[in-house]
Amino acid sequence: MSGPQCCSNPPTLNPTSGSGHVEKLGGLDSYLTGSPDSKLAIVLLSDIFGYDAPNLRKLADKVAAAGFFVVVPDFFYGDPYVLAADGSFDSLPTWLKGHGPEKGFEDVKLVIEALKSKGVSAIGAAGLCWGAKVVVELAKGDFIQAAVLAHPAWVTVDDIKAVKVPISILGAEIDHLSPPELVKQFEEALAAKSEIKSHVKIFPKVSHGWTVRYDVSNEEAVKPAEESHNDLLEWFVCHVK
Repeated sequence: MSGPQCCSNPPTLNPTSGSGHVEKLGGLDSYLTGSPDSKLAIVLLSDIFGYDAPNLRKLADKVAAAGFFVVVPDFFYGDPYVLAADGSFDSLPTWLKGHGPEKGFEDVKLVIEALKSKGVSAIGAAGLCWGAKVVVELAKGDFIQAAVLAHPAWVTVDDIKAVKVPISILGAEIDHLSPPELVKQFEEALAAKSEIKSHVKIFPKVSHGWTVRYDVSNEEAVKPAEESHNDLLEWFVCHVK
């Protein structure tokens, strides 16, 4: 089960953040940003704190500025994880029973169908922590053209061995959920699949969640977060077209 790292540095949620807007897509409330006429779409799958996180929406806007139509669905139906007043995460196992990645996988397939019905011809998906498990399931089939996993939770080596699309994995040096030793096993599994393009990178001196749960006023935290965002964007520019 997840430890406190997946709950650390929770964002201050803001449903009005970002330059996009919220509307239904595939039956889910979703933050949409970028040109709706773009034939290239990226789906961002949040961590347990959900789609109202300002840093996540800022990332969505950045990806959209590169020409993608970006969708950040609310897989938690208005019920993201909330830390207890004392900062404990004792309620996480119960929350996960009602908000598991399995349900997220079924929901995201509806979002992808909705995008394709709008004329989107290529789709990439990036998952952060909770979302990474959903994205790796997508990457095992023909749902998407490329995948990015950032500080994944619950992803196994067997999951990675089953991946069928280009995949980038961004890991943290300080991560109990996907420690560098595990990320290196992911890299070895991908290296054995020469037919699949892959990229694996471990960021030094950062902790699980660093890509979106960073302090915007802390330059030392912002720099590696932005580096990960650039890596994510470059991967999609290369493989979603």
